[in-house]
Amino acid sequence: MEISVTLIITIITVAVSLWGFSNPKVIDNLIFFGPAISRNRQYYRFLTHGLIHADLMHLAFNMIALYTFGAFLESPALFGNPAVFGADARLYFAGLYIGGLIIASVPDYFKHRDDYAFRSLGASGAISSVIFAGILLYPALPIRFIFLPIDIPGWIFGGLYLLISAYLDRQGGGRINHGAHLWGAVFGIVFIIVFVSLKGEFNVFENFIRHIRG
Repeated sequence: MEISVTLIITIITVAVSLWGFSNPKVIDNLIFFGPAISRNRQYYRFLTHGLIHADLMHLAFNMIALYTFGAFLESPALFGNPAVFGADARLYFAGLYIGGLIIASVPDYFKHRDDYAFRSLGASGAISSVIFAGILLYPALPIRFIFLPIDIPGWIFGGLYLLISAYLDRQGGGRINHGAHLWGAVFGIVFIIVFVSLKGEFNVFENFIRHIRG
């Protein structure tokens, strides 16, 4: 039985996050911290901040979302579909996740590279990439907000998510990095448009419109 990339990422992230809960030095060494990147060239922090979380609730929420959407995205119905990525599904999923983790933090780097007060952690940016890649390929996917116990089509959820994230990012403040959510989502959309279109066997836009009309 082949182990999915989603499961591998989930296991590693849970293990490192639990380690960080009991060892503050782990958090300090892995967290996204602009001055450590710009002054000490610790570029690995663009990736390692996604392996740690603020608390158990933060970790559980992210890992449930990752495992749910990631397993679906890697399945033969989506990435595994021969017209999408086929046998290379695992490779492209890994690229999507890692790319989302990095790209979601790039705006934070330019905004906070000399800011000693700003730190960011968690895999939310990468998970947003996974969710929006799934929405673009299957826009009718039923999704629900935690505080709204009804299913809504993925494309409506996605539109609301982008608008809310953009608004909250402009407002600033709070402990949630809404900018990472926003740019991770944008990366997920761009990733699908570029790489699926390059293969040339699946029209992303026609599929999206067909699902919405259906």
